[in-house]
Amino acid sequence: MANRIIIVGGGAAGMIAAIIAKRNGGDVTLLERNDRVGKKLLATGNGRCNYTNLNISSNNYHGKDLNFIKGPLSQFNTDSVIDFFEGLGITPAVEDNGKVYPLSFQSSSMLDVLRFEMEHLDVQLITDAYVVDIVKGKNFILKLKDGRIYEADRVILATGGMAMPVSGSDGNGHSLAKSLGHKIAETFPALVQLKLEGDIFKQVNGVKIIGKASVYHNEKLIREDIGDILFTDYGVSGPPILQISREAIEHINNNLEVELRLSIIYTKSFDELYFYLIKRFEMMPWKTVEEGLIGLINKRLIIPILKAADIDKKTYVDRLNKREIKDLANILMDWRFKIIGNKGWGQAQVTAGGVSTKEINDKTLESKLVKGLYIVGELLDVDGDCGGFNLQWAWSTGYIAGLNATL
Repeated sequence: MANRIIIVGGGAAGMIAAIIAKRNGGDVTLLERNDRVGKKLLATGNGRCNYTNLNISSNNYHGKDLNFIKGPLSQFNTDSVIDFFEGLGITPAVEDNGKVYPLSFQSSSMLDVLRFEMEHLDVQLITDAYVVDIVKGKNFILKLKDGRIYEADRVILATGGMAMPVSGSDGNGHSLAKSLGHKIAETFPALVQLKLEGDIFKQVNGVKIIGKASVYHNEKLIREDIGDILFTDYGVSGPPILQISREAIEHINNNLEVELRLSIIYTKSFDELYFYLIKRFEMMPWKTVEEGLIGLINKRLIIPILKAADIDKKTYVDRLNKREIKDLANILMDWRFKIIGNKGWGQAQVTAGGVSTKEINDKTLESKLVKGLYIVGELLDVDGDCGGFNLQWAWSTGYIAGLNATL
C-alpha cells in the first residue's frame, strides 16, 4: 500500500517534493496556507527566477553545520535541477556568474510547469490550509486552523522560514518542528538591505553606482562584494549589500559594532588614484573641486563626499594641498558608515537560522527524532548567497525528501 504523504507548504521545496513523491508511487497531498501555491517563487530574481547556479559549492552556504550541506547538494545537483526542469519544458539561459534562468525570463514559467506537472500527476492540492498542530502517534495527525484534520504516514515540512511574510512565511514551520522536539537555531533576516547612520541619505536616495561594499569589525574584513550599489533614504541596497548583509546582522545580533566601507572607485590602488587626481586637477586648474569631480563620480555624490573629506566645494583645484587630495582619494576608496540595522523580514529574501541540521539525516532529510518526518528548504539552518543558491537548496532538499518519503 502506498505511503500517505502530506507536504506542508507549497513553495519551491514543497512542490518538487510532491512531484517526486507522486512519481515514485506515493499517495500525495499538498497543504498550502495561501489561496495558491508558489507566491514566493514568483518574486525570485526580480520576477525572472534565477533558479540555480553553475558555480554552486558548499562555500555559498551558511549555517552551524556546513558539512551537512554537501550531502543534499551532491545528490541532486545543478545539472540534476537543469535536467529536471528541461523535462518540464524550461529551457535554461545562463547569465553572469553562472546564474541560470528560464529562457522566458519569467518566474511565472517556473511556477506554471510545476503546477502543470502536479495536476498531470494528480497530486491532491488543498489551499487555504493552515496547519497549526502535528501530533505523531502510530501515524501523523495534522490539525488545520479551521478545524479540519488530516492523517498521514509521512510528513514533509516545507513551510519556508520567516522572510517575505506576504508570501505566507511567518515562522509557523519552526513552531511545528519545535512542537515535535526539534531545536531551532536563532533566526534572523538575510539577503536584506542595510540601514546606515548618517544624514546624507535623503540627498543621495536613488543614486546607483558600481562599487565595492565591505563589512568590517574592529578593522578586520568580514566580507566584501562588488556590483550595483543603490543608495536609499535609509542606507544602501543592491546585490553586493544583500550578499554581505548576513555577516553584518550576525555581528550586530552578537552586540558587535560593524562598519560598511564603500569603495566608489575600486579599480585603482590608493597611489594610482591619488596621482590620477593630481594629474586630473592639473588639467583644469580654473575649476572648483565640485566641478572637477564631474565625470569621475555620480554628480549627486560629489557634495556628500567633499563634506566627508572636509573640503569646501568652492575650493579651486589648484589650491588643493596634498593632504586634501589624499583625503579625497581616501573617501573615494574607503567611505565609512556605521551599520545600525536592516529592513527586516518584510524585505529579506531568506531566513538565516532554523531547524538544527544535527537532528536531520543529510542523506534522506528525515528527522533523527521523529520517524517519518522530513524537514526541507528554508526551514533548515541553512541559507545561501544571492545567485540561485537558495532555490538550488530548495530543489535539492525537496527532491531528496520526496523520494525517501515513498520508501
